[in-house]
Amino acid sequence: MNVAIYGKKVTKQTIELYNEFLGILKDFGWNPILEKRLKEQLTQKAGITENLEHFVNHNDFKTGIDLSVSIGGDGTFIQNVQFVRDSNVPVIGINTGRLGFLSNISRDKIEEAMNLVFHKKYVHQKRSLIRIETEDNVLGDENIAVNDLALQKKDTASMITVHAELDNKYLNSYWADGLIVATPTGSTAYSLSCGGPIITPGCQVHILTPIAPHNLNVRPMVVPDHMPIKLKVEGRHRTCLMSVDGKSVSVRQGEEIVVQKADFMINVIKFEDNNFLDTIRNKMYWGEDPRN
Repeated sequence: MNVAIYGKKVTKQTIELYNEFLGILKDFGWNPILEKRLKEQLTQKAGITENLEHFVNHNDFKTGIDLSVSIGGDGTFIQNVQFVRDSNVPVIGINTGRLGFLSNISRDKIEEAMNLVFHKKYVHQKRSLIRIETEDNVLGDENIAVNDLALQKKDTASMITVHAELDNKYLNSYWADGLIVATPTGSTAYSLSCGGPIITPGCQVHILTPIAPHNLNVRPMVVPDHMPIKLKVEGRHRTCLMSVDGKSVSVRQGEEIVVQKADFMINVIKFEDNNFLDTIRNKMYWGEDPRN
């Protein structure tokens, strides 16, 4: 089995983990394929042999890769999806820090998780994405997002107005610091910190969450994900900031931005004893009270 490995930065703390993981793959007889920049870092810092295969972009996932592994946090997992895209290659995340919503395999559970994969004791959990189209095509082919799109004010204390249409019908003009359009996966990210609801994976919805709205009666809204969302920004400056899964670009005022469900989903590996409800309960300390 060919296993693609993606990680952003190799540090003194993670070199041992990478060596351990490569050793586990070798024990299973699997072939590791490293992301090119990750391979360069491991060659320089960890002394791995240069004869290991590598991948460069999402086209390399069309054939020959059976599993994709991200090593890092949720941000690393999300960036890894830009390689996986519509290849249907299942993905799994190994967490190098605190518990993550997406990268939820802890370091001490790596071998156990890979053993479950080896014996095919897992299911695929489908995660939807959003696709963002702009008149100027400012995102290029990196116009998909696992978590969210955020439109925000730029270099000013003044609020912006985001005009929103849902399924070609006028919805609202949000006078605020910005607006977030999130997927169910992204409901536990930026949207949550702005008062948005938690949505379980598999729900076919999108969330519109205003960022610090001027009118307090404006609230987050959950809408069907088959309805396209059109956005236009109005403000004192010529441009605003558009953030797509953490990657920010400038868009000009008045440019139409269309957000709709992507025509493919990603397959996240899910084990029987590791589910979304357990993760949010443990990560958010639900039910924990020092008085008990």
